[in-house]
Amino acid sequence: MLFPTTDFAIFFGIVFTLNWLLAPFPRWWKLFILAASYVFYAWWDWRFVFLLAVSTVFTTVGGVLVHRAQGERARRGFLAATITAELGLLGWFKYYGFASQSFDNVMHGLGLHGSFPLLNVTLPVGISFFTFMGLSYVIDIFRRKLVPAKPLDVAVFVAFFPHLVAGPIVRGAELIPQIERSHRRNPRHIDLPRAAYLIMGGLFKKVVLSSYVSSAIVDPVFAAPGQHSALENLFAVWGYAVQIYCDFSGYTDIAIGCALLLGFRFPENFNAPYTARTLQDFWRRWHMTLSFWLRDYLYIPLGGNQGGDSSLYRNLMITMVLGGLWHGAAWTFVAWGALHGVGQCTGHFRRKRRLAAGLPAQREGKLAVAWQRFATFQYVCLGWVFFRATGFSNAWAVLERLFTGWSTPTTMVTFPVVLAIFVGIATQYVPQGFAVRCQQTFARWGLVLQGTSLAAIMLVITTLGPPGVAPFIYFRF
Repeated sequence: MLFPTTDFAIFFGIVFTLNWLLAPFPRWWKLFILAASYVFYAWWDWRFVFLLAVSTVFTTVGGVLVHRAQGERARRGFLAATITAELGLLGWFKYYGFASQSFDNVMHGLGLHGSFPLLNVTLPVGISFFTFMGLSYVIDIFRRKLVPAKPLDVAVFVAFFPHLVAGPIVRGAELIPQIERSHRRNPRHIDLPRAAYLIMGGLFKKVVLSSYVSSAIVDPVFAAPGQHSALENLFAVWGYAVQIYCDFSGYTDIAIGCALLLGFRFPENFNAPYTARTLQDFWRRWHMTLSFWLRDYLYIPLGGNQGGDSSLYRNLMITMVLGGLWHGAAWTFVAWGALHGVGQCTGHFRRKRRLAAGLPAQREGKLAVAWQRFATFQYVCLGWVFFRATGFSNAWAVLERLFTGWSTPTTMVTFPVVLAIFVGIATQYVPQGFAVRCQQTFARWGLVLQGTSLAAIMLVITTLGPPGVAPFIYFRF
């Protein structure tokens, strides 16, 4: 079920009403919200509801076994078994085809003919998200940061529909206490101004900006880069940077806003990533719940920055390559992760050299900061070429065209395209205080004026947006 649709509007209206009517009755509320979340997930394919249920069972049982195990060896064994089970589901549905095809290519390259059977395995939406949530819950129990929650609470935690298919990746310590105290929520304390700001902003980013740059320049250029000029390829790359940001941050903004209307708070997932001055800074701002997940459950357990530079570079590369593979089962995603890993290693090396020479880690001053932001954005866009491309040949074609297509006529770089890309980037430079002032002003208005203003914004969004809504990009991850 897509957020910006009539189906979801009807669904959420029913859920919102019953959510607050059942709030004083915790068990009935949990059963209802669980059923609603399963209906939400089943909207694409009802068969994958069983996958979600199995993943929930692995998470629940694994957490209990780890908590109750006698001795460190048993605890580690149950943890390993749970991680294997969770990643086994993810691996089968997401990576079987990739692994079998890669093995088949290697065998043929060696002149051999053995191969895995090629099966058409459908990828369930959101499997990477709820798998990582389940893993963090069990690992936190192993680390004694959590104790097992009631099975019904765990089921609601894993399946809660606002975050279910595209995040944010919410941890047990962030959501389960809110579920346990769900009966204490008060509809009078809904943060309506912030929820409205997030939902309307998210809809505008997805329906207007993301959809427009996708259809106007990104999709046609990436489909046939050789038929377009260098300038069109360049703006298509910049346009995809705007598209994926507006698409993904738009989804999580709507998810966070919907959760607020139901009385729950999710962690933030984006913080103006294209204002970053370094790649390290970028990953503190982009898909923050995944970045922090990779840091806490992969990078630090590998050793983090403890040890020599070679260990740090190794840990960075492993983390970023696996982070790339998390996004998709293709070598282009591995290349995307490796590019970010190499960039972060290079940045660490450069900062260390500057500090050793008695210089600040980064140059300061307005021109220096502007250059750092520009250079970081261009490097991120280089990575987006591989992220968006259908294969390496497609990525190389786009990059090659940037150098060889300057004599080709340019027709697709129109004023609306430039404006949409500019707005998508410029909005990230708006001071955070502006959003706060907008919400404060909205809060002072009466219900009639609030409703009228929201209706006017929706009218603008539906007028500027295309007919129909494309699925969110991160649904396939």
